[in-house]
Amino acid sequence: MLRIEVSVIIPTFNRKSRLRTALQSVISQNQVIFEVIVVDDGSNDETELMVKKEFPSVQYVYQENRGPSAARNHGLALAKGQWMAFLDSDDEWLPGKLRAQLDFFASHPDYRICQTEEIWIRDGTRVNPMKKHQKYHGWIFEKCLPLCLVSPSAVMIHRSIFENVGTFDEDFPACEDYELWLRITCQYPVGLIEKLFIKKFGGHPDQLSHRYEAMDRFRIKALEKILKSGKLTLEQKKATREMLDEKTRIYLQGAAKRGKDSLQLS
Repeated sequence: MLRIEVSVIIPTFNRKSRLRTALQSVISQNQVIFEVIVVDDGSNDETELMVKKEFPSVQYVYQENRGPSAARNHGLALAKGQWMAFLDSDDEWLPGKLRAQLDFFASHPDYRICQTEEIWIRDGTRVNPMKKHQKYHGWIFEKCLPLCLVSPSAVMIHRSIFENVGTFDEDFPACEDYELWLRITCQYPVGLIEKLFIKKFGGHPDQLSHRYEAMDRFRIKALEKILKSGKLTLEQKKATREMLDEKTRIYLQGAAKRGKDSLQLS
């Protein structure tokens, strides 16, 4: 029996139509032995029926609604591959994405995580990412402090990283990927394939960024957590403290404008 190279994990919640397109983009990947795990986070829109009828080779699992961190962790617990690739159910991969990342690792044996460039589409129109969203190659921890520079849909990670740093923190209802990337990038370099392999869609109302106000409160919580981890170098600690001070100041200014006088991090 051929050994699974990559486990593809797709969390989803009431996105039957978008999930269909996402799965089609995964199934079209070639020259890679992979498994696909869809973790349904409590959908009630016939997602299960669609997956089992149209994609019988896909492993479908259901859980009560617990959020994206729990869904991805559920998939990780089931995964059989050495490499993990995530795809948000509202995004798509372009052909050759998985093969390009495996080839990258073959030629860069010191790397255990890499991502690709992506196409951004907002409300049906292609847009250019701002300069602050520029992706970088190598040791990028300090670059990741202001905002999330690693896209879940673009990344591939060796399972040994999760064994070392842990999985997604289920206490984070949002910015859970930002928190994980801090834990990873302070210890590992991140490779970058400078080719567009992802279509990343935004603007729809079910995105987490539309559900929670003042997203920086979760980044503040993540910065406090990584400072307490004991994993940072002196330079990393200094940069993290500076960013924590800046984000706390900005958050408190925003809270004052909204008529709130306390820092709510949960």
